Amino acid sequence: MKKIKTACAVSLVCLITLLTMSCSKDDNNNAKKTFVLVHGAWQGAWVWQDVKAQLESKGQHVVVVELPAHGADTTSPQNVSIDIYRDKVIAAINKINSKVVLVGHSMGGVVVSAVAEKIPDQIEKLVFIGAFLPANGQSLTDLALTDEQSHLGPSLRPVNGGITLDIVPDSIINIFCQDGSAQTKQLVLNQFRQEPGIPFQNKVMLTANAFGKVDKYYIKTLQDHA
Repeated sequence: MKKIKTACAVSLVCLITLLTMSCSKDDNNNAKKTFVLVHGAWQGAWVWQDVKAQLESKGQHVVVVELPAHGADTTSPQNVSIDIYRDKVIAAINKINSKVVLVGHSMGGVVVSAVAEKIPDQIEKLVFIGAFLPANGQSLTDLALTDEQSHLGPSLRPVNGGITLDIVPDSIINIFCQDGSAQTKQLVLNQFRQEPGIPFQNKVMLTANAFGKVDKYYIKTLQDHA
């Protein structure tokens, strides 16, 4: 299977699946959708660059959100939380005059869940790609501690009392893109920055009347080391 050259190593099947999920049996198959893409931890908007291009080549509208203190955003890591991430995504969706297909990768799964709790009527579908899918009252850390197979935990290094989280340099490629191209691996190393630690501890409150009523789909990444 040809791989899309992004850090999350999302394969072409994910693109096809997103397009398939965007049209239910009651939809007009020719209708254009708006996809809002939310990246994961230790990443930024750059991670979606090829997915965005391929979706747009299919005539879809794509909005990529860069979370505060990620990528090129200069927000201080000590000033972010899951709620801050949530509100950044909501602000992007509020500029769109239609329902959206909201996609979260990895840590982004917690973010899009929090978004769906606040604005369920603005979301057509939620798509989780190799993502954390919280229950009510769970944090990302709560979920991560249940994953004994992850390569990430042993390589984490808290910085400044956990304000940020670093990763042992020699482990970065194995964790995030062990099956990626040389170009992808270099991109991941070039773009790497420490991850804000506070949002990992924030618990999300989810209800059946809001989050629970949004249609959800999950793409399980079987070769994902994170």
